Amino acid sequence: MVYRPWILLTAIGLSAAAAAAPAPTVVERQLVALEKQSWVAWHDHDGAFFDRFLSADHVEMGPGGPVPKAPIVKMVGAGLCTVNSYQLDDFKVTMFTPTTALLTYRADQDTTCGGSKVPTPVWANSLFVKRNGRWENALYGHTAIPRPAPAKKSH
Repeated sequence: MVYRPWILLTAIGLSAAAAAAPAPTVVERQLVALEKQSWVAWHDHDGAFFDRFLSADHVEMGPGGPVPKAPIVKMVGAGLCTVNSYQLDDFKVTMFTPTTALLTYRADQDTTCGGSKVPTPVWANSLFVKRNGRWENALYGHTAIPRPAPAKKSH
C-alpha cells in the first residue's frame, strides 16, 4: 500500500469545511422561502400576496426615496413591471433578535418597470419582523452591483 498524506489532509480539510457551514435553521428556511414566494408573486402581479407579506409599516427604498406599503401593493397588482426571468442566490440571514432578521442575497433579473430596465445584478436586503406569530417584510432595498469595465484594447 502506498502512503498518500495528501488524501488524509484533503479528507480532513473537507470535513472541517463541512463542519464550518452549519445547516440552515428553521427561521432561515422560512425567510428564504417567503422571499422566493415574493418574487413569484411579483412575476405573477399578485398584489394580494404583497398585502399579506408586507408589514403595515413597510418601507421600500427606491431611487425616489422611501415608499410605504400601499403604493407597492398597488404597483405589483397593476402589473406595471414585467419580470421575464430572475435568479436568486447567496442567501444569508442575520438574526438581530428572535423576532428581527435581515435576509441578504444576490438577484439577477430581466425586469422592466414603466419602460425602464431594473438594475441587475443587485445585492438585495429584506428586513423581517415576527409579529402575531408570523414573519412580515418591514423593509426592502437593493444596491446595483457594478459591472466590470470593459478591457481596454492595447495598440
